[in-house]
Amino acid sequence: MAQGARRTVGQVVAVLALAVAVAAFLSEAAVRHDFFDLEVYYGALTFWVHDGGEIYDFLRVGTQYGFTYPPFAALVMLPMAYLPWSAATTLSVVATVAASTVVIWWLVDPIARRCGWTRWFALAVALCLAAAYEPMRETVSFGQVNMLLLFLVAADLLRLLPAHRRWAGVGVGLATAIKLTPGIFIVYLLVTGRWRAALTAIGAAAGASLLAGALFPDASREFWTSALWNTDRVGELAFISNQSLRGMVARLDPADPSSGAWLVLVLATLAVWVWRSRAAVAAGDEVTGLALTGITMCLVSPVTWVHHLVWLLPALILLVDNGMAAPARSRRRAVLLAAATIGYAFLISRIVWSWDEDFAGVDAFLGSNAYVWISLALLLGLPVRRPDGPARPAPAQRSGSAVEAGGVAQLPQPHRVAPAGQRHRINRFLAVR
Repeated sequence: MAQGARRTVGQVVAVLALAVAVAAFLSEAAVRHDFFDLEVYYGALTFWVHDGGEIYDFLRVGTQYGFTYPPFAALVMLPMAYLPWSAATTLSVVATVAASTVVIWWLVDPIARRCGWTRWFALAVALCLAAAYEPMRETVSFGQVNMLLLFLVAADLLRLLPAHRRWAGVGVGLATAIKLTPGIFIVYLLVTGRWRAALTAIGAAAGASLLAGALFPDASREFWTSALWNTDRVGELAFISNQSLRGMVARLDPADPSSGAWLVLVLATLAVWVWRSRAAVAAGDEVTGLALTGITMCLVSPVTWVHHLVWLLPALILLVDNGMAAPARSRRRAVLLAAATIGYAFLISRIVWSWDEDFAGVDAFLGSNAYVWISLALLLGLPVRRPDGPARPAPAQRSGSAVEAGGVAQLPQPHRVAPAGQRHRINRFLAVR
């Protein structure tokens, strides 16, 4: 068997072994939520379309949970009301897996190409590891839309913004119209000086919202005047799954969480984010800008359930990216790869749930907010670096240059050099001209 074939067989065996190991891990560690959130969406849409009720009046039986997204999200999800439940769950899983595959490919493929890894093998390993990632498995199990939103934002910032500036901002705007929290990416475009993309995003979000308002005026009126401000519909702030700064503060005093302390932390976090995201964009590091903004969104949002932390995935991959870009056996490589490993290990462990019922005491404060600490560490420590690319060509020389203006190396060509007397006449002619 040829060496290349043996390598391929070895990689296939490695991927299969990893997939079996991840499946075994999930059978023990994963919690089944039976598409709880998707059932809320499905029930609200059915109540709205088939039973003649208002979508924001629906509550899942025995809970306070109802449809919390803007009317444009209801428009996007509307076809689900005409599908059987089994088809709706299948569509949710397929859409999440497809969006996750594309986003992870965009993030992992540059590492594979730079390091000389087999590209399909790198993607397969990354997908297996992502399946074990708690926010990802919670997104799938709840039937959530997180990865679809991340796909829209990543497609905008990593694909449209560099190559198709006319359309840049559309993905961010649509994500914001579906769920308000991605609106921080509009602010990101503003603070980093991409005014046209920011205005396009604002226009897309406004246009989508106005379209939903024209089609569903009663639902739109209900959302913007009432449902949006009813915080009881999303759950308790101190609940252990709320891994935002607001959740951390609420767990200090669940009966009377300090809004002042939370606002101070939010302002400090936003200041760091503006400083670091501007530095990332100035360096041409758009992926890090995306990652920093996703981290900040999770920190400053009043409610960030564990499944929302899929927005940390780009930062973890970037730690690996930066680690592999560092010199081999260097301290920088070791530190960055160790940080990625430790962060990932915590984020597959469900460690915060150890304090689900009792988060009093110093140890509980540290442990119950483990994912908040990881988010803060990533916001402060994620490296910013200039993207890889060819070296800038040296200025063209009038003679004796090995590099011409196009950046292509040239061999010496004596037959193209004029004799000394002729060069003198040419120079005089050019001086007169």
